[in-house]
Amino acid sequence: MTVLRTHADTPRPYRSYVYAYPHKTAYRPLPERPSLAALWADEPKDALSLYAHIPFCEVRCGFCNLFTRIGAPDELTTRYLDALDRQATAVREALGDASPVRFATAAFGGGTPTYLTAAELERLCDIAERRMGADLRAVPLSVETSPATATADRLAVLAERGATRLSIGVQSFVEAEARAAVRPQRRADVEAALGRIRATGVPVLNIDLIYGIDGQTEESWRRSLDAALAWHPEELYLYPLYVRPLTGLGRQAAGASGPAADREWDEQRLRLYRAGRDHLLARGYAQVSMRMFRRTDAPPLGPDDHACQTDGMIGLGCGARSYTSALHYSFDYAVGMPEIRGIIDAYTRAGDFSRAEVGRRVDADEARRRHLLQSLLQAEGMPLAAYADRFGGSPFEHFAAELARFEAWGWLDTDAPAGLLRLSPEGLAHSDGLGPELFSPAVSAAMAAYEAK
Repeated sequence: MTVLRTHADTPRPYRSYVYAYPHKTAYRPLPERPSLAALWADEPKDALSLYAHIPFCEVRCGFCNLFTRIGAPDELTTRYLDALDRQATAVREALGDASPVRFATAAFGGGTPTYLTAAELERLCDIAERRMGADLRAVPLSVETSPATATADRLAVLAERGATRLSIGVQSFVEAEARAAVRPQRRADVEAALGRIRATGVPVLNIDLIYGIDGQTEESWRRSLDAALAWHPEELYLYPLYVRPLTGLGRQAAGASGPAADREWDEQRLRLYRAGRDHLLARGYAQVSMRMFRRTDAPPLGPDDHACQTDGMIGLGCGARSYTSALHYSFDYAVGMPEIRGIIDAYTRAGDFSRAEVGRRVDADEARRRHLLQSLLQAEGMPLAAYADRFGGSPFEHFAAELARFEAWGWLDTDAPAGLLRLSPEGLAHSDGLGPELFSPAVSAAMAAYEAK
């Protein structure tokens, strides 16, 4: 058994999943409501990301705190796509024509984009192409799906419109574990959906799995991994289970666990993570981040001229974020179902999408933190020269205290090539503890003051 190495002052390994910075709980209403045209006027627009958010699911999993609602009554999907069309028109107008506008990547997420019908998915692609000008057949297009909604007609639309990656949330191939995660599904249905995805010929299949589920063991975890590997997925994401407020599991667990149980769960998740990591590394996969593993012979990830640390993002939909160099913005955020329904309804009624409503300013210090955080959490690490070119200094100057702590905890790779700052295997394992260590005091205070709803 691997022994969990701890330091007296080492943060817990599962504090927060950091996939974007600043986190949306640090966003606040923008009193000045800046115009999108002004925000994007001086931004480079030749390698943008396009993200469309579809906030509907057929069921809400017990662990889910994403911005999504169950079902879409009264032609809500039609009204939502109408609003998405209006928003896309306003955003494309705001981008202007003074400089070239090009999208380097595109993604449809949620929620579950394939909750939409095949005809509605056609319309979604039309909005991306005809309104925004994205060439979906010429750029990487990733789309999320689920076992229940990965039907042949929907998948055929996505394949024909240029999807290069389909990501399916399976979480566990063990039915008892799926039930424990409040995700009722039959393995036979999951396998059938995977068969339909493979039949499309879309080059990249990603399967999401979760470890740390109640009752899960190393043996049952390995069974799920092997069931996924039988489909030879180009990518696998291994997620630690989180139990967050206002989720199904959060309501079940309210007041049920204490510090000892938390520490035991941390150790269990670390053991399962390491077992899963080693299992995949021994079977032809390379580790890209704590969560992401890619088959070494998989097709390229995407264009070489796109970098999430520096390039802008256009988000469409009421759960999507947009990023400029100076402001990250979105719409209101919630986890509770009544609040989410209210935000979606307000979005479908909106007529003016020309201004940013909710967001957070990104100053020079926050930009440095974002670049370091998003680079360091990748297994390949961060070239120090690229950081110096952008910020005119070294991260060891700007973040001396933080990097000294990481080194003391054994989280930095002391054998990395010269000029490369990279996490050690132990540092990657503790990514969810490391990330929050780089949050600024202001962002941490805003997140702490956020009232969950």
